Amino acid sequence: ALTRGYLNLRLKPNKDLLADLINKTNGLNSASYTANTWAVVADEVMKAQAVLEDPEASEAEVKAAHAALTKALEELEAKLGSTVDTSTAVKTGDATNMMYSLLGLVVASLGFYENKKKKT
Repeated sequence: ALTRGYLNLRLKPNKDLLADLINKTNGLNSASYTANTWAVVADEVMKAQAVLEDPEASEAEVKAAHAALTKALEELEAKLGSTVDTSTAVKTGDATNMMYSLLGLVVASLGFYENKKKKT
């Protein structure tokens, strides 16, 4: 029963990268970008904020929101004659979370232990 309960646990996704991306995006000056491209970014920020605030959001939803906001930021176009401060440009990266690998190792170990226990 304990093993079944453990396997039925739902991992809450890490939303730190999404929160950081939203914060960096909110720090950008909308007046420096074209209205059309900024409107796309603003829409994606609202969607990402909704995912961030949703306690039941899945890992896939968090990743999709992060990817959509990253894509919108990459497509931002600066207005002609406007200088964009690149020192505050959003930096994106893929940080691998080791928690999933370790959890897989624990589950595999439990399966191996149960299998070994049944044989004896």
